[in-house]
Amino acid sequence: MILSDKRILEEIAKNTIKIEPFNRECLGSNSYDVHLGKYLATYKDKLLDAKKHNEITHFEIPEEGYILLPGILYLGVTQEYTETHAHVPFLEGKSSTGRLGIDIHATAGKGDVGFCGNWTLEISCKIPVRIYTGMPIGQLIYFPVDGEVEVKYNTKKDAKYSGQPNKPVESMMWKNNF
Repeated sequence: MILSDKRILEEIAKNTIKIEPFNRECLGSNSYDVHLGKYLATYKDKLLDAKKHNEITHFEIPEEGYILLPGILYLGVTQEYTETHAHVPFLEGKSSTGRLGIDIHATAGKGDVGFCGNWTLEISCKIPVRIYTGMPIGQLIYFPVDGEVEVKYNTKKDAKYSGQPNKPVESMMWKNNF
């Protein structure tokens, strides 16, 4: 079951869902449109290693836009800061974004109950495409949770992505024991 527009508004009023900034025009029938923030990042190294800290370089999207190129993984970020305290948020690409050949996440479309922060996007493209700060980039949908959550994400001591800032965050895989 996915929350409807009315239910999303009810949950915002109860502070179980927070979206900042919130614009009523971005609320769809059962989703909320999020927008591309002004920062992108790319990895410094061409070969990534899952056991090491792979560093990134941040840069701002210029006013005239930025051309994404195929074969490069870009990390982006949503303009919107969100909190979800009683639902599971899913971030999906908009159909208009997909029709430009842009994928906004490789595998990380699901958040956890208790996620608080801006969403880091794993952006790739099929063909070169110019993107802009503030363009609609995805949509959030919310699923109710069946049962009580024992430990919310924002209270876990080992939560690697809690409180994400308005800049993309690199993979923290290296913090895992394997």
